[in-house]
Amino acid sequence: MLPLVDSVFYWSDLFGTAVFAFSGVLVAGRLRMDGFGVIVLAAVTAIGGGTIRDLIIGAERVFWVTNSVYLWVILGTALLGLYVVRLPRRLPWYILPLADAFGLALFTVIGADKALSHGTSGMVAVVMGVITGVAGGMIRDVLAREVPMVLQREIYATACILGGILYTGSLALGLPALLATGLGMLGTFVLRVAAIRWHLSLPAFSLTR
Repeated sequence: MLPLVDSVFYWSDLFGTAVFAFSGVLVAGRLRMDGFGVIVLAAVTAIGGGTIRDLIIGAERVFWVTNSVYLWVILGTALLGLYVVRLPRRLPWYILPLADAFGLALFTVIGADKALSHGTSGMVAVVMGVITGVAGGMIRDVLAREVPMVLQREIYATACILGGILYTGSLALGLPALLATGLGMLGTFVLRVAAIRWHLSLPAFSLTR
C-alpha cells in the first residue's frame, strides 16, 4: 500500500508543479516577456517555495537537484503554455483555480512533512508548509513588479496555515499519516475554494490620519 501511496503523491506533486508553472506562464504572457522570461517565471513559481524550504531545513540536496524530472516538467509546461494561451478556445475559468488549490494543498502537506522528517517542531513544519505553497508565487510577483497576492487580502497563505495545522496536529494526536495527509489537504483545498467561490478575504489593515 505504501509504495502505491508514494507513487500517487509523486505524480500529484508533478501535476502541482505543472499547474504552478503554468500560472507563471500566464503572468509572463500578460507582461509580454520573451521565451526566457516565460521559463524563469514558470520555474520560480513551481519550485521556488520548495527550494527555500530545503535550504532552511538543511536538506542534503534541494529536491529538484536530486530529481531533474521537475525541471523537465517546468520546461514542458512553459513550452506547452506558449501554445495553449494562443488558442481561441480556452479552458473554463474555474479549472486553473481548482487545480491551483489542489497544488497548494499538496505542496503545503509535502512541505510540512519534509520539515518534520528533518526534526523540526510542529510550528516550524507549519511555516515550512506555508513557504512551500506560497513563496514561489511571491517571487514570481516580485519579478513581475506586483504586490504579492499573499500580502494582500486574498485568502491563500491562510489556507496553507490551516492545512499545516490540521496535518501536524493530526500526527501529534497519533492519527495515521494517510488520514493526517487527507485532513491537511482537505482543509487547505476547501478554504481556498470557498474563498474563490464566495469572494472571502481577510480584513485590511489601514492607517488613517
